[in-house]
Amino acid sequence: MDILGIDEAGRGSVLGPLVIAGVVVPEKMEKVLGKMGVKDSKRLTPNRREVLSRKLKKMFEWDIVVYSAGDIDDLRAKGINLNEIERRGMEELILKLNADKVIVDAVDVKPQRFQDKLRSATGANVLAEHKADDKYIEVSAASIIAKHTRDEEIHKLNKEFEDIGGIGSGYPSDPKTKEFLANYTYSEMPEFVRKSWNTVAKLKDVQTTLF
Repeated sequence: MDILGIDEAGRGSVLGPLVIAGVVVPEKMEKVLGKMGVKDSKRLTPNRREVLSRKLKKMFEWDIVVYSAGDIDDLRAKGINLNEIERRGMEELILKLNADKVIVDAVDVKPQRFQDKLRSATGANVLAEHKADDKYIEVSAASIIAKHTRDEEIHKLNKEFEDIGGIGSGYPSDPKTKEFLANYTYSEMPEFVRKSWNTVAKLKDVQTTLF
């Protein structure tokens, strides 16, 4: 049986892309992945993610869907929330990558609802669970590719803006990311900033009040 694992990276970030990855793993290869040290990407170092991501891409069929900050802002402006954005990306991967079974990390508070929507849209045998990236090695593999892809983009941006201290991890709680955002007014924000995020949208409100 071929199992497609799907996971994302960058969901809560205020900077950079949202990356959704899918990897098709034959069931007989699960033990091999275990021996390779494949696990939820959050439990691996950036260097280890890079090594494993390259190996996984050579070994298996895979693909990614990337939503830029601008893509996310445009979709949210049309009333499409983040869960729906991720579901669309997952649907795209399910339809692209043929597999006997699909396992996804559920982003909805109700995994069954998320699972039913994916099944209805794709006709695939989908299992959606919370913390699937920690429970199923196929989803762990997808999480590694998604996180490494996003790591590379964030690394490039940190290099580009190193003269002002970099951008940090891109997450709102990161002091470096907060410092980076403080360099700009709302209208000056670079294109890789998610302007629809509360962290940034508040700046627009302040700016409107001042002027």
